[in-house]
Amino acid sequence: MQETPLRIVPPAFARRPRRFLTVAFGACATAAALTFTAAAATSAPTAYVTSEKAGVGVIDLTQMTLTKTFPVGAAGPRGLSLNADGTRLLVANKNTGDLSVIDTATGDVVQRVKIGKNPEYVRVHNGFAYVTYEPSEEGGPPPAAGAAPQADKKPGGKPGADDDASQPPAEIAIVDMKTWRVVRSVTSGHETEGIEFSRDGKTMLVTNEGDDTVSVYHAQTGAPIRTVKLVAGGRPRGIRLSPDGKAYVVTLESLSKFVVLDAHTFEVLKTVDTKLGPYGVAFGPEGRRLFIAAARDKTVQVFDGRSYEHVADVPVGQRCWHFSFTPDGAKLLVACGRSDAVYVLDAQSYQPIKQIGDLPLAWGIVTWPHSDGSIESR
Repeated sequence: MQETPLRIVPPAFARRPRRFLTVAFGACATAAALTFTAAAATSAPTAYVTSEKAGVGVIDLTQMTLTKTFPVGAAGPRGLSLNADGTRLLVANKNTGDLSVIDTATGDVVQRVKIGKNPEYVRVHNGFAYVTYEPSEEGGPPPAAGAAPQADKKPGGKPGADDDASQPPAEIAIVDMKTWRVVRSVTSGHETEGIEFSRDGKTMLVTNEGDDTVSVYHAQTGAPIRTVKLVAGGRPRGIRLSPDGKAYVVTLESLSKFVVLDAHTFEVLKTVDTKLGPYGVAFGPEGRRLFIAAARDKTVQVFDGRSYEHVADVPVGQRCWHFSFTPDGAKLLVACGRSDAVYVLDAQSYQPIKQIGDLPLAWGIVTWPHSDGSIESR
């Protein structure tokens, strides 16, 4: 039997004309360049500040200047959070009861998601947005996802402390960020404030100012796990997990204290005095320091991040609720509502650097790239 000589066939791409390879390479290079350009456009260090009277201020963190404002109408923007790649900014609008989804490259509102009365705090976690709100007396969950936003008949602030017991409990809308639909609404305590997640991301904790509790839920399903009762009259507001994942720090606004809770048993490990009206709380980028905004005393306080011993007091403006570090950790940006400005501090020496104005009723602040702060954390 005669053997057939072995024939080696070159790969398909090797048989293509050189001109095709040149064109293909050029197309790939162009696509890569466009991808790089798009990525570079979103990587410039930027801070976003909600201004309840103006919209969302955009701060160039290289120049430390307010460069533009994203308009969201007369919506009363408050809570805000960024998606994972910084291309979408989510903003809770008090007056219209919805969540604006803003394209950070253009400043356009590309989506509105109906939430309910007085949406306030927003956290993005694992592809979902968690938004606190206060349903009206008529109650019920928010309208079907995708419905056109409608203005609330009686927009307004929180009820007073004496009215808490007669008010319906607050809720947390969980929004799927792929479909921009409210997939479930979780009943919480009264006047829900801060939101935090466990180190493994499986558990969500929220502070309830109106009934002095911290509610604990399964993050994905919203199923309740337990309710942690804190000292009466404390009005818990801010909450942050320690860098080692072992404890939660909760600020008690009316008692001017913060408590340290064991992350597993939720027992109070320590109670520390602060100046008046503590709200926003965050650990510094390296976890060595804990920062707290004592809003009624116009002060940012600094504590040791492990022993919680007092380190320093830094004067700032009026009604400073939230703050964020810059992405490099070098500066601290403090949103001061009644001063209509962001105060910029050196994060190591705590000395003032400058004030960035034209932000009437500044409420919250986050940065891109993501950094530690009282709203978001890495």
